[in-house]
Amino acid sequence: MSKKILVVGGGGREHAIIKALKKSPDCGEVWCAPGNGGIGYDAHCVNIKATDVETMVGFAETEKFDYVVVAQDDPLALGMVDALAAVGIPAFGPDKAAARIEASKVFSKDLMKKYGIPTAKYETFDDPAKVMEYIKAEGKYPVVIKADGLALGKGVLICENEEQAAEGVKEIMLDKKFGASGNHVVVEEFLTGPEVSVLSFTDGKVVKPMVSSMDHKRANDHDTGLNTGGMGTVAPNPYYTPAIAAECMEKIFLPTIKAMNAEGCPFKGCLYFGLMLTPDGPKVIEYNCRFGDPETQVVLPLLESDLLKVMTACTEGTLADTEVKFSDGAAACVILASGGYPVAYEKGKPITGLVDGQLPDEPNVTVYHSGTAITEDGQLVTNGGRVLGMTATAAPMAPTPPAPASKNHRSPVPPTNISTAPMPRMRTVPDRCGSSSIRAATTPSTSAKGRTPTLKSFIRSWFSAMMWENTSTTANFAISLGCRVPNPGMTSHRLQPLYSGMKSTAASNISDSPSSGHASLWKIW
Repeated sequence: MSKKILVVGGGGREHAIIKALKKSPDCGEVWCAPGNGGIGYDAHCVNIKATDVETMVGFAETEKFDYVVVAQDDPLALGMVDALAAVGIPAFGPDKAAARIEASKVFSKDLMKKYGIPTAKYETFDDPAKVMEYIKAEGKYPVVIKADGLALGKGVLICENEEQAAEGVKEIMLDKKFGASGNHVVVEEFLTGPEVSVLSFTDGKVVKPMVSSMDHKRANDHDTGLNTGGMGTVAPNPYYTPAIAAECMEKIFLPTIKAMNAEGCPFKGCLYFGLMLTPDGPKVIEYNCRFGDPETQVVLPLLESDLLKVMTACTEGTLADTEVKFSDGAAACVILASGGYPVAYEKGKPITGLVDGQLPDEPNVTVYHSGTAITEDGQLVTNGGRVLGMTATAAPMAPTPPAPASKNHRSPVPPTNISTAPMPRMRTVPDRCGSSSIRAATTPSTSAKGRTPTLKSFIRSWFSAMMWENTSTTANFAISLGCRVPNPGMTSHRLQPLYSGMKSTAASNISDSPSSGHASLWKIW
């Protein structure tokens, strides 16, 4: 029987969930609240705030929804799943008690300390003066200051010196930049190493991780600027090896589920593990009680299993008997953000060139709408900081056969470990989208001052600007773009483009040797 489904939320994450749900043969009518202009192409949208629990539950009861997916953190923290259960409507997501794992960083850090789950050294405070006393006494920079509660992914400050720390404490605890979320703060040591995002399905008994991903949070080029909700992401994460995955399952994933059960708040839904692969092993940076954004936009396109069946299994406690399978392909998402994000930005900029919200004639590219609206005259316009998420996918690359031996054949260079090389950071384009309208033309535009850029030119410039700052990391960087390396043990690699439309100006055989002198420049279209 087809199920009538309601998805709670209104961003790119919700759009990705809706598109994945619609692939299920059991999925019938789909609604989204509040949704946005672009989501309206795929679901019926109703303007109910995600945080208005009473109105949302009443609407769900009146419309007789068979299943509700609560995708946003705020309604989960407010107990929407509890309220839906009280009226007999099953929902995907944790109850209020379990949602504390994200809603309170103090709770999650204390949980990790109590049950021996590896994380950064930390202390919690409710007095601004004591925060600064502690930071001065430690004398270690950078230092991380986190607002205790929810802050739209922006309540984490990395302070390089005492002056920045003092300003951060003032913003969070005195100026109440994040409201009551700043009544308490967590001060953490700064961890180093590659970051990994691992979303996982769980029914409170078993954990089935999704494909790993790497999120890029900083607003500006070269991993600088303020933290954002996420400016881009790739999947799979090149640093998340099978050995590391096994270690995380043993030391982090299963212990977390057991800890939540021991505390009397079993977790059902999507549990997000934000990890740092430090020299001392994987450590938890943060937990989220829901799908990440924009991680969802690269993870769900690679899901081969029926998302609705998997979600239902999490709710009903039958996940152990349910298949969760992902493709061996790759995906990358580039966020198009309004100029000034994440601080001040304008809304209402026209977006043209899309057909039913998508790029025509691009089957391997999906446009996920994060902050869009439809005007009264039917015009699609910007309506948020993060406007669109452009996701491209690629199938796995077939192994390249070895070249035939010849008289001039050279012995292969000894293998190198590419996993230890530093990852170049991706370039973002937040400051190029807000001053004029956004076009999604199907042909690239020429770059000229004052000319309206196209979506394709944005993405092309985003990738082409990602030049090698360290030529020894060519192979790693290729993987970070979603490319495939058939034999990571060899120094020379034949790179697979992200999808068929991506081209490289460099030769197909690129060396990761510092002596090669290659500077790989990638473009789209």
